[in-house]
Amino acid sequence: METPPPRSREQRKADTLARFASSEDAWVASADADGEAYITPLSFVWDGATFLMSTVEAGLTGRNLAARDRVRFAVGETRDVIIVEGTVETFGLATVPTELAEAFAAKLWDARRDPKPPAYFRITPRRIQAWREVNELTGRLLMRDGVWLV
Repeated sequence: METPPPRSREQRKADTLARFASSEDAWVASADADGEAYITPLSFVWDGATFLMSTVEAGLTGRNLAARDRVRFAVGETRDVIIVEGTVETFGLATVPTELAEAFAAKLWDARRDPKPPAYFRITPRRIQAWREVNELTGRLLMRDGVWLV
């Protein structure tokens, strides 16, 4: 199979934003205090500027994310991947803004009704990379320090 030509950065940004709007799941990497790495799928809502994720507050991922102010996650497939690095703002059930919990419930499920208390994580992207094949490795950086490069 022939590899298609690389997309322009402009097209990659458009494809990335479309993927954020249409997707629901990401692979989220976190680490505990000892640096032990952990990866798990979490669902997300993209509002055009930030991501919102939720998981059990007392669970490993919830504790890891709440203890750090940074996160890295991947959206997509191996040959069409977007890697996001961002800063994390954590909310417990008592502190989550109603509009955030409602947005999450409208797209996914109402985590406030889960039997185990949820935590919500608002993630502001600081760095975004996107590529499909090796010919797109050059130019894969779309956002640096929270600023789109295209």
